[in-house]
Amino acid sequence: MVVGSINIDLVACANRLPAPGETILGRSFDVFNGGKGANQAVAVAKLGAHVDMIAALGTDLFTERLLSGLQAAGVDTHAVQMVAGPCGVAHISRADNGENSIIVISGANREVTAGYIDSHLDAVRRAAMVLVQLETPLEAVIRLAEHAAEAKTPLMLDPAPAMPLPENLLRRTTWLTPNETEAQILLGRVNIDPPAAAEKLLAMGVRNVALKLGSQGVFLAGRDCPAEQVPAFKVQAVDTTAAGDCFNAAFAVALTRGKAPVLAARYAAAAAAISVTRAGAQPSLPTSAEVEAFLSQAS
Repeated sequence: MVVGSINIDLVACANRLPAPGETILGRSFDVFNGGKGANQAVAVAKLGAHVDMIAALGTDLFTERLLSGLQAAGVDTHAVQMVAGPCGVAHISRADNGENSIIVISGANREVTAGYIDSHLDAVRRAAMVLVQLETPLEAVIRLAEHAAEAKTPLMLDPAPAMPLPENLLRRTTWLTPNETEAQILLGRVNIDPPAAAEKLLAMGVRNVALKLGSQGVFLAGRDCPAEQVPAFKVQAVDTTAAGDCFNAAFAVALTRGKAPVLAARYAAAAAAISVTRAGAQPSLPTSAEVEAFLSQAS
């Protein structure tokens, strides 16, 4: 199950990102289906696993496009509610080297409330794993973690957009998956090496950490795995949008299929590597056949 955001992505491309206060000429403009929650749900579905989604959509010109995109990918959308007002929007600036900057306008995603989570407890109990991010209200994420803990359903939290998080959420998190910037915000400090950062996050109550290090791979540590760094695959990046979402989805799918965390992280790293070679959030997400083919060629 994925609980999270659904956004329309408005993507402006240029040879580099502008500095603060600077205007530059862009090269192209595209519109893609996105949102961290929707990206993760679509990624799970494309990897061949059944996935339910708890989310909210507004009622504007993007509604039908976003809903049909989820359904076409194979996401079960019976728990996606329609609310008056705009859908979520992400304004993305992308440079030729794959770097990006993103501003998210929550829109309908604000309506994924704790009460709405309460109305879907059966789905939480049925799930093999629950994936959640922070583009929906924090109170709903906390309530979801409470229900997941009661049901003994593993919870994977992608702490993005980054913010300080309460202990009662962290200690109910089975897998915390920050990137380096998010880890620094969670810890309130900078320049922490991966083992030290993972150790401090575990000390905050998290069961396991998968610290995403971009081109350096992922550092795993926790009660269910030894501390180990899993390297990334070297590819030519075109667009890093949704790479982290792709990693989380593939990591969750592999774990629920019984892979050990290190092997699951390698599978997820392969999926993320494929995704950064393509433009767009959801269009970049690979199928299970593509990931297996990539891994067979890399081994």
